[in-house]
Amino acid sequence: MGKLPDYIGVSAFGIKMGVIVPGSDVVNLVYESLVKCKQDGLLNDGDTVCVTESIVARAQNNYITAQDIAREVTEKLKINKKSHIGILFPILSRNRFSLILKGIASSVPEGKIVLQLSYPSDEVGNQCLHYDFAESIGKNDADTITLDEIGPNRFKHPITQVDYIQLYRDIIEEQGCEVEVILSNDPTKLVAYNLEGIVVANVHQRGRTCRKLLEAGQNCITLQHICNSGDAWSEWGVLGSNMSSGDKLKLAPRNADEVAEQIQAKVKENLGVDIEVIIYGDGAYRDPSTGIYELADPQPALGMTKGLAGKYRQGVKYKYIVDVMYDEGVDIAEIENSIQAKKGGSFSTDSFETEGTTPRKAEDLMASLADLVSGSADAGTPLVLVKGFLG
Repeated sequence: MGKLPDYIGVSAFGIKMGVIVPGSDVVNLVYESLVKCKQDGLLNDGDTVCVTESIVARAQNNYITAQDIAREVTEKLKINKKSHIGILFPILSRNRFSLILKGIASSVPEGKIVLQLSYPSDEVGNQCLHYDFAESIGKNDADTITLDEIGPNRFKHPITQVDYIQLYRDIIEEQGCEVEVILSNDPTKLVAYNLEGIVVANVHQRGRTCRKLLEAGQNCITLQHICNSGDAWSEWGVLGSNMSSGDKLKLAPRNADEVAEQIQAKVKENLGVDIEVIIYGDGAYRDPSTGIYELADPQPALGMTKGLAGKYRQGVKYKYIVDVMYDEGVDIAEIENSIQAKKGGSFSTDSFETEGTTPRKAEDLMASLADLVSGSADAGTPLVLVKGFLG
């Protein structure tokens, strides 16, 4: 293929790889794919290699079962099979939460679960109510809405048509326990139920939510506290996990930074190329049609090499500078030269030259780009090579 011509800017290529199974040497498999890229002139200094977290976790054999979750919840909340517990603010997702819910419910097969959902949607935009429903029945944002108030015509997912309230009730009842579902955006509503423990199930605001409950004297844990040690584990707990075959759940990879650094070191040692590496999960993409924010993982980059730490994507506002200089009568050649000179300059973040170019973390942007390119590895390209992004 040869080196890309200079007139091509930022580009991303999905790289096909073979099947990765538990026990695979994922570092070596990624390296072997990059050897081919190097041979074809496609791998250069300054490139970023993005590896989907899915193949890293699979190679690590990082799987648990619903019973593992039940055991951890029992131990960490210090509850028994007859306990009454709460589950607070879960996201509405079969892939991301249904098996976790089964595991939690299995910890109290003779007890009760109070399931509290946020409304009108979960934190990533999956709706459980129409946006104007609360207002239509005279409810404020933190008020409690009961299932009786919602009635039989509940909101269904716009794409899958799943009624998540019914689905989650069914999962809990199938484990033998009683269930009560309420909707409220106030996490302290569960305090009134005198529960023996609460599992804080939201992703991005878990720390804040848990802190409010602890301040109210509640016994609580987050999803990050479940399966964060032992044989199969992740520092993220069950955050970022996905359903696997049967009754298994694949955790996020553990020590993803170390995996990234091992890939980087092997490429440098054997190919003489300086690259950065990201182990990526969900991209930070919001679907404009449904309003669903795809980031169900705790963050887009679950691991990365040290060279990316603190790097931000920012620059001069190309359109603004062209408009100003053209209105001043500057000819095109001089405008182009001026832009090139300004690119190497330094501007404050509130200057006109950088207006509209909000600095964003480089790893978040590249992880999101990789996720869009790979399509969750549906195209068999769990490796994405990003060129020209870091300058």
